[in-house]
Amino acid sequence: MNKPIRKAAVIGSGIMGSGIAAQLANAGIPCLLLDIVPKQLTEAETAKGYTLDHPAVRNRLATAAIAHLSKIKPAPLYDESFAQRITPGNLEDHLALISEVDWVIEVVVENLDVKKQLLATVEQHWKPGIVISSNTSGISINAMVEGRSEEFRKHFLGTHFFNPPRYMKLIEVIPGIETDPSLVKELSRFCERKLGKTVVLAKDTPNFIANRIGTFGLLVTLREMAEKGYTVEEVDAVTGPAMGRPKSATFRTLDLVGLDTFVHVADNVFANVDDEAEKKVFEAPEVLKEMVTRRWLGEKTGQGFYKKIKGANGSEIFALDLSTMEYRSQKKPASASLEAAKLAKGAKAKTKAMISGQDRYSQLAWDVLKQVLVYSAEKLGEIADDIRELDEAMKWGFNWELGPFETWDAIGLVKSVDKMEAEGLKVPAWVKEWIAQGNTSFYKKEDGVLFQVMRGEYRRVEIPQEVISLSDLKAQNKVVKSNSGASLIDLGDGVACLEFHSPNNAIGNDILSMISQSVEEVRNNFEGLVIANQGRNFCVGANLMMLLMEAQDEEWDEVDDIIRLFQNTMYGLKRFEKPVVAAPHRMTLGGGVEACMPADQVIAAAETYYGLVEVGVGVIPAGGGCKELALRASQQASVGDADLQPYINHIFQTVGTATVSSSGHDAKRLGLLKPTDRIVIHPDHTIYEAKQAVLRMAAGGYEPIPETKIRVVGSEGKAVLQLGAIGMRESGYISDHDLLIAKKLAHVLAGGDVPAGTYVTEQYMLDLEREAFLSLCGEPKTRQRMQHMLTKGKPLRN
Repeated sequence: MNKPIRKAAVIGSGIMGSGIAAQLANAGIPCLLLDIVPKQLTEAETAKGYTLDHPAVRNRLATAAIAHLSKIKPAPLYDESFAQRITPGNLEDHLALISEVDWVIEVVVENLDVKKQLLATVEQHWKPGIVISSNTSGISINAMVEGRSEEFRKHFLGTHFFNPPRYMKLIEVIPGIETDPSLVKELSRFCERKLGKTVVLAKDTPNFIANRIGTFGLLVTLREMAEKGYTVEEVDAVTGPAMGRPKSATFRTLDLVGLDTFVHVADNVFANVDDEAEKKVFEAPEVLKEMVTRRWLGEKTGQGFYKKIKGANGSEIFALDLSTMEYRSQKKPASASLEAAKLAKGAKAKTKAMISGQDRYSQLAWDVLKQVLVYSAEKLGEIADDIRELDEAMKWGFNWELGPFETWDAIGLVKSVDKMEAEGLKVPAWVKEWIAQGNTSFYKKEDGVLFQVMRGEYRRVEIPQEVISLSDLKAQNKVVKSNSGASLIDLGDGVACLEFHSPNNAIGNDILSMISQSVEEVRNNFEGLVIANQGRNFCVGANLMMLLMEAQDEEWDEVDDIIRLFQNTMYGLKRFEKPVVAAPHRMTLGGGVEACMPADQVIAAAETYYGLVEVGVGVIPAGGGCKELALRASQQASVGDADLQPYINHIFQTVGTATVSSSGHDAKRLGLLKPTDRIVIHPDHTIYEAKQAVLRMAAGGYEPIPETKIRVVGSEGKAVLQLGAIGMRESGYISDHDLLIAKKLAHVLAGGDVPAGTYVTEQYMLDLEREAFLSLCGEPKTRQRMQHMLTKGKPLRN
């Protein structure tokens, strides 16, 4: 690539095309979205007097696709306003505009002839230097550009996004024979850094990597099921979380993908491989062909392997009995191996427990797994050059927790190969040679450095500098301090990282203690502090169990001490004389948000779901959350001496409805993040970016945030807030207890019963928070909400 990608064009506005355009828009890349010109008018267009020549008609498909983005769930855009970055057009009037972009992505129907014809037309307007790629799930990249110029072929490659493009982290990059290697490298880096993707390099073979291995696995599962007489529910019980796979397992996955789509993907391999044994595997089973004929395609037609049926007691999900082709109530499988897998911690332990049993379910798990592992080893070198490409493709393309070779290591490479060969399975020669050299795993770690087998020896896996692994730093003895809830880790260059690692990263006394210890350590020995972790979620809030136990025992002094400690710790963090940057990701709720608020800056992952949700358990934010939002409102309203009440109204609604952002950008829109906070699109880069932010502040002569007075709306503003809540109660939208909580929240956010316009201290606001929290903990219905959340994992509306 001779120039950076600043503008793109997507050709094809279907689900994938519009989704890719949306992800480009999410990354700040303006995008042209083109589709064919409609041949007929709609009734609405006719009523408006339009003709086929009207621009609104000619651009209809792309325009409609952009409008539809706001209706899709889950949302393709981080913020609905980003749709403005996508410009609709059509292939007849606007194709010449591709000469002005840096990257053109073809996303039309999966048909080789259609793609070849389109690319021939594209080349008429293409200029050297513009990257051209096809988003195909398995059609040959080289075949698509037969007949195109040498220069065009040098700039052409495959970029296989997975659906939905915002949420699926994988992109398979497939170079053609003549693709410029430097383009492959630079585009891959762009996709990682700007689009937040994990990139794997695939070879130009049928279905590339993920769909090749994944389709094989699904087909062998279907065959084992048919031969051994397993039910739909039994297969899904075995091939889901029990083996480190998604909850959708086998048949829910097929229903989601669409059976017709799956058969098409399988047929693509069947038609394009020469090995007869492999062909036989990829021949779609008769039951699938029959279901496609009946239009039982899954979610899109309302029935597939599962069907939702309404009954007298509501809707129930029925499963298909393949022996009768009729739907029946599900029967939940149970066995010792399933129970052992359920109790095991982590994908490695679960998979090992599942295949180690002695029942028919463990046999199914082993019979499927062994074939997938051997097939993956057979395809190494043909579909990709190294095992990590295969593992990453399956983890991020099919949501497996472990890739095939990671799984093989987890269950014991040597022992499992012995068992496979004893059962007559032919294990690839390179695997046996590797074991014969004395090796017992495909991967190994030494001092936090990862190595993988490659060409008969261990080679270091190169990790980009933007990816900082806290577990690797721990392995390198970089832990400075640690307790049961958190650790302080040396990130290098004078920056330390405070990592939460309590259950669910819930904030309790152990984490608060480590925050205080970390502040002292950083004060003496570091330039600044990053608050981050690499758990599934950043933090789900405070330790609710501890609070509930104290409230049930009516130990109010203990509850007061807990909240006071939380407040004082956060306040101390805010006034710390060295820079602090928080890097939240995914679920960051309640106390997790309050742990980020004292930071000088928040570097949030784009997929951060951020919210003060305390009202869901019957209380209000009391770790400084209300105080911080009231302070921000006061500061915002001070610009131009604006009316403060609308700002407080917005906060009251956001906190009072326990609103959680749909992305990091949405958290900014809600005011939960500051305008100066940053969003990083790649989740693995947040700690690196946070570290850089600390270093910049330290180098710039950091000054701590000074104590600030807060202008409040007082008793008059409180009345406005409470009046709105009373209206909600009278309309039946909230309960009496909701109203009580809302009144307490209004009292705090308004600054109590002082006159409007009064300036109060931060400590005054903290005291209001704590008093309201304590009084609500004394309410039986609040304790019911806490208990319900702990036992059911969802809020109770009582």
